[in-house]
Amino acid sequence: MKKLVPSIALITLTFFSCSENGETPESSQTTPPPLFNLVKSQESGIDFQNKLDESLNLNVLMYEYLYNGGGVATGDLNGDGLEDIYFSANVSGNKLYLNKGGFKFQDITDLSGALGKPGPWKTGVTMVDINGDKKMDIYLCYSGNLPPEKRQNQLFINQGNNAEGIPQFEEKAAEYGIASGSPSTSASFFDFDKDGDLDLFLLNHNTKSTQILDVSVTKSLMKEKHEAGPQLFENVDGKFVEVTQKAGISSSSLSYGLGLAISDINGDGWPDIYIGNDYTIPDYLYINQKDGTFKDQILEMMDHVSNFSMGNDIADINNDGLVDIMTLDMMPEDNTRQKLLLAPDNYEVFDLNVKKGFHHQYMRNMLHVNNGDGTFYEIGQVAGISNTDWSWSSLFADFDNDGWKDLFVSNGYLRDYNNMDFLKYMDNYVKTAGGKLKREDLLSMVKNMPSSNLTNYMYKNDNNLTFENATENWGLSQPANSNGVAYSDLDNDGDLDLVINNINAEAFVYKNLAVEQKKGNYLKVHLNGSDKNSIALGAVVKLYANGYTQLLEQNIYRGFQSSVSPVLHFGLGDANKVDSLVVTWPNGNQSRQVDISVNQDLVLDQSDAISPKNYNTENENVLFTSTQDLPIRGEKTINDFKRQPLLTNAISGNGNAMVAADFNGDGRNDLFVGAGPGASGRVYFQNSNGEFSYSDSTAFMAAMQSEDAVALAFDANGDGAMDLYVGSGGVYSFPEGAPVFADRLYLNDGKGRFSLSNGSLPREYFSSGAVVSLDINGDSFPDLVVGGRVVPGQYPLSPGARVLINDGKASFSDQTDEIAPELKNLGMITDAQVADLDQDGTEELIIAGEAMPIQVFKIMSGKLTEVTDQYFSQLEVGFWNHLEIDDFNGDGQLDILAGNLGLNSQLKVSDERPAELLYKDFDNNGSIDAILSSYIGEERYPTVSRDELLGQVNYLKKRYLDFKSFASVKTDDIFTSEEREGAKKIYINRLKSTLFVRNEEGMFEEQKMPIQLQFSPVFASQFLDVNGDGINDIVLAGNMNQTKLRYGKYDANHSMVFLGDSTGSFRYLSKTKSGISVKGDVRNILQVDNKLLFLVKGEGVKSFAFRSSKGEL
Repeated sequence: MKKLVPSIALITLTFFSCSENGETPESSQTTPPPLFNLVKSQESGIDFQNKLDESLNLNVLMYEYLYNGGGVATGDLNGDGLEDIYFSANVSGNKLYLNKGGFKFQDITDLSGALGKPGPWKTGVTMVDINGDKKMDIYLCYSGNLPPEKRQNQLFINQGNNAEGIPQFEEKAAEYGIASGSPSTSASFFDFDKDGDLDLFLLNHNTKSTQILDVSVTKSLMKEKHEAGPQLFENVDGKFVEVTQKAGISSSSLSYGLGLAISDINGDGWPDIYIGNDYTIPDYLYINQKDGTFKDQILEMMDHVSNFSMGNDIADINNDGLVDIMTLDMMPEDNTRQKLLLAPDNYEVFDLNVKKGFHHQYMRNMLHVNNGDGTFYEIGQVAGISNTDWSWSSLFADFDNDGWKDLFVSNGYLRDYNNMDFLKYMDNYVKTAGGKLKREDLLSMVKNMPSSNLTNYMYKNDNNLTFENATENWGLSQPANSNGVAYSDLDNDGDLDLVINNINAEAFVYKNLAVEQKKGNYLKVHLNGSDKNSIALGAVVKLYANGYTQLLEQNIYRGFQSSVSPVLHFGLGDANKVDSLVVTWPNGNQSRQVDISVNQDLVLDQSDAISPKNYNTENENVLFTSTQDLPIRGEKTINDFKRQPLLTNAISGNGNAMVAADFNGDGRNDLFVGAGPGASGRVYFQNSNGEFSYSDSTAFMAAMQSEDAVALAFDANGDGAMDLYVGSGGVYSFPEGAPVFADRLYLNDGKGRFSLSNGSLPREYFSSGAVVSLDINGDSFPDLVVGGRVVPGQYPLSPGARVLINDGKASFSDQTDEIAPELKNLGMITDAQVADLDQDGTEELIIAGEAMPIQVFKIMSGKLTEVTDQYFSQLEVGFWNHLEIDDFNGDGQLDILAGNLGLNSQLKVSDERPAELLYKDFDNNGSIDAILSSYIGEERYPTVSRDELLGQVNYLKKRYLDFKSFASVKTDDIFTSEEREGAKKIYINRLKSTLFVRNEEGMFEEQKMPIQLQFSPVFASQFLDVNGDGINDIVLAGNMNQTKLRYGKYDANHSMVFLGDSTGSFRYLSKTKSGISVKGDVRNILQVDNKLLFLVKGEGVKSFAFRSSKGEL
């Protein structure tokens, strides 16, 4: 075959051809001015610092939350139309600054009476009009290792201005009933029971570290009330009464609350609560039950969550009218810090936590996109915002006025408390001291703890569920240790400014220059609520302009320990008017404005609102309805990473053995469904009502130790009955050649009764990944191509593929060497299809797999010859899982939908920067060591941790004595040139699931598809007309729940529908309109009559029927 030119070489050629004289032309572009300007303290008058001086009694080993920092609150305290700023300081004095206009501020802390208590430990600060007098009050939280009486929260009631216009405050927390002595992080005021007044949710945290507990102890603790648990206070005639347990809120000692967000998450008009918990304690998603109680539905609504959850925010990031959820964690962006700070994967502890109900938790930021059906997709990695290091506050707001909400993340931790080398040093220090440590010893260890100054992050919303890092371009790259953040239009010019609380450094005050730079128009909305809720907390505002819908909720307690401006800010881009604006007030009444001028402040009053019209919101045009499910018996769960820790992806349990055929000759399609080890495959017969029933077959039960990885229904012996070929796969603990990997041929007697055909297949036992039937030698008998998945325990070695020639009597012989010797050298095959690509009347063979390209083979003179270069201009090497061949764009040529890993992953590859899979038995112990590397920044680094690598290649322990020595090692430097001799490499340049369509020359090229295609690995699809418009659509599914813990499970696909149009393009159809929702690992989809059947790993078959009537979608 003609050798394909690697794409990386093409890129290099292009680079050196930029100019005829060999020199790169100078760029004519100029760097645009930054969007934000840091206002110096000498100009603003804001010189606040959250000063922390470590000492014998004040250090992170005495109090783990020492470096969590303080908060910021903004609001108009004196009624002059300018928003003022309150900073909380953990130990030193808080500060209140009065806005004098023009970014000039006056320190009025002492003059106002809102200083707070001296000394530790102040945390969150919020503003609220708690008594309905239309003056903003201040609520201050306290925490720390202190007696409860010394950490009672404070409420400063605004008494109005003195003669100099300075607001005066009196502390009245005890009088109102909210002088809680619990260790508090932050507070949020909201009307949870919709009785018109403001209630209080207080987020608290345990000051003692969590312990590893068994399941029963955990369940017992969860029922017990503890001072560290969160508190819900109901406002009863102006006094606050705690109703936490009565409301169904867990208030146990297993509470490490750092993030709190209030929002109508499920869109039913009632406020819900999201709590982000630190350590292994799971987040809580409390859905309001509308009867004074809440129910935690995090397990039902989210597939996984952050591990060490910190600050969070809730907003509609994609302008679809549904609120999305962001939670922060500690995953670093750069390689060195990842290698220094990430602990080894511990599958036993992880599984125990899942059994305790602690959910699947992974250490990275999470962006949960709302599906509208009570579920979320987590897409932080494909969105580009998953790795921001030790982060605290996340704030969604439109900072550049383009009509899309951007994301700001504050970042930093004064010392690297979880540095792996430090933890080892501390462990040795404690052991040397015999466990008897003085305070001087603790302080000495703290001084040896590494420290880092990090930058905050600003991400510009790219309008397609992805974000672009704009930190440096927007002028926000100053290093600091930042915590609480608030946004506010401090100078009332029409854009949002930023105020940031830093540890041991002056606060950052950034002026936004979006208006000066004419970035876009805006509209500011001021809400005048009821007497008991003057700023209308809980109101929802929808704005319609330029064909888009924007949604903002009036919930000012956001980010981390802070509260933002109560003035709602809409960026409008180039829209020169707002078509309409609808406010749904907390009492359910609505206000509607039309044809609104831009670049103005709009004031709306709840008293002018009217009762909303009742509309039937039920979607009658949903495409599918759930029908009969076909469960399977229990299968063994195998952790492939225990056998080969350097494995990239799990192999076992990924079988797609489900085929439909008329097995009993009654004219109706029946179903064979394979099973994993510990269970047996079954044939389900369809009756006249379209329902399926089964009877167990002893033939299938004899293979219960095997994994039914692949299946094919075909007439092997020409008797007119559909027989079954079942290929055995997985890896498990068996060696290569073990009988458990024997493929099986089951012959059908024509009535659906199957018997194992002994001796029909060659005695070749390997892990199978695909099987197809085609007539290779032209004798009219169906031959087989069986693709090998992997050599057990020797990833990424593969047994290649085999050609089995049928003698017409269901006896097959291996003739690979004679017919297709190239197939024996193929990679880890996951799927194969046959189709007549060149329309010459003979089918081609198309093969794909893990860490291999899509390859095409043509039957020529009775042999299979590779012709990939006739269809692909470059090798597309990916982690391919699935192939669907059809004419997707209606041009008469066959195209390929290829399911890949997707882009919602820590791995990032491209033609210019491919990942590398280096493999060899480096320590000569009989096991292959496979090291995957990918680019982070400008260099390629190993994705494996030091512990993982040293656990497999023992002699490297002497080379990398500590984590620091390994942290910056590039892939090419791990081994010496002598050690690398004989090692092999595979370069992976594509992770995108891709629709390859044919161009005029018949070559495959990528067609743009919606971003949702990249949310999770794709393993199955169907191409059919689901909405009755005469144009075929795509239904696909996948996921991968068994993964390396560092990557986390890939689960952001509950089945997806992409509607086709007359141009050959596709658009994503929302879950609320499709009606299909299938969680878990889907490995196959079949259409059987008017149903779609989804094979779900470990669960069985989920069935969905087409609706008889389909309206416009």
